[in-house]
Amino acid sequence: MLAVHAISAFSDNYLWLLVRGQDAVVVDPGDAAPVRAFLDANGLQLRAILITHHHPDHTAGIAALAAPDIPVYGPAAEAGRIAGLTHTLGEGERVCALELEFEVLELPGHTLGHIAYYAPGRLFCGDTLFAAGCGRLFEGSPEQMHHSLQRLAALPPETLVYCTHEYTLSNLAFALAVEPHNPALLAQIAAVKQLRANATPSLPSRIATELATNPFLRTAIPAVRQSAETWASQPLPEPVAVFAALRRWKDGYKGQLP
Repeated sequence: MLAVHAISAFSDNYLWLLVRGQDAVVVDPGDAAPVRAFLDANGLQLRAILITHHHPDHTAGIAALAAPDIPVYGPAAEAGRIAGLTHTLGEGERVCALELEFEVLELPGHTLGHIAYYAPGRLFCGDTLFAAGCGRLFEGSPEQMHHSLQRLAALPPETLVYCTHEYTLSNLAFALAVEPHNPALLAQIAAVKQLRANATPSLPSRIATELATNPFLRTAIPAVRQSAETWASQPLPEPVAVFAALRRWKDGYKGQLP
């Protein structure tokens, strides 16, 4: 049976460790120490490293974890910015690990070469999609990020979404400002508050949950568009324009949940 463990790092990162038997694969190890500690404590052998993009909080642990027999997979478009890659990947390529076959999805937006790893039922999406939010546009355009998010929105609703940051409560606060009367959002806020009160990760999410609560996936919903238009003080006739306004709004948002 496959198990997926959230290893905490830094202030809010999750380093995802997939385990089957005594074999393990790690996704985006920004810090080697907690990964190595978990492996050693549980008698596990690291078999592969999967990288979604070049930011140091996703890559800085590669050197300390890598070995000649451990492949390190990552985006071909960012190969020059990620030390230690042994296998570069692009759209539609596949990676087999722990009896899973992952399809590579190119998702420009947060960074230009960002990729995700999708196997039926599981999505490891780096900093593209968050629970109730999405990544900042450090390199890509609103059009690119909107398209990337729409690709993820089209995945099966039951797909588990393994995001890489515990941003959920702050994202939900913004989502509530956008859609204060969304009953699914209100229910999700209550559920996540309880999880975090018990020091339990709010992740993974599910595509179905994101479709019901995440404003960045709901740009075609009239209430979301109207809120974005009110904030932007102008008509926003296309979903990508709604997305761009929401992302600018979120970049400066300081509100918190009541």
